[in-house]
Amino acid sequence: MSSRSPFILLLILLPFWLAASYGLRFALMEDGQWVGLCVDEAQRWECQVRSGLGLLIHFRVIAWISLGAALAAFFVPGRAGWGLALLALLFALPALVLYTASLAVFACVIAGLRLVRRTQPVAVPA
Repeated sequence: MSSRSPFILLLILLPFWLAASYGLRFALMEDGQWVGLCVDEAQRWECQVRSGLGLLIHFRVIAWISLGAALAAFFVPGRAGWGLALLALLFALPALVLYTASLAVFACVIAGLRLVRRTQPVAVPA
């Protein structure tokens, strides 16, 4: 397995994650049928998911999680930092799609910079 394989896999999977986020937005959050249905039957699990997701969007929870993970990843060395950056990117893409782009764009940039950063060997002074 080459050193570029994780990046290639990431570039293949991220568009699918983005498409799933858009599907969630347009099929559940913006579809007019759910407004009327959830007024009548608020206890349905779909309506509960829609309501919970609405609260997460309103309080910008997804965006703050992605920004916090991206900032932490930028300072954590090694694979742990790379994993945190990937986690930040996985939260930032839905945050971009789900109406909190103002915070999520910074998380995307910081996480992307951390993902492509080369690890420098630490020089030990003599």
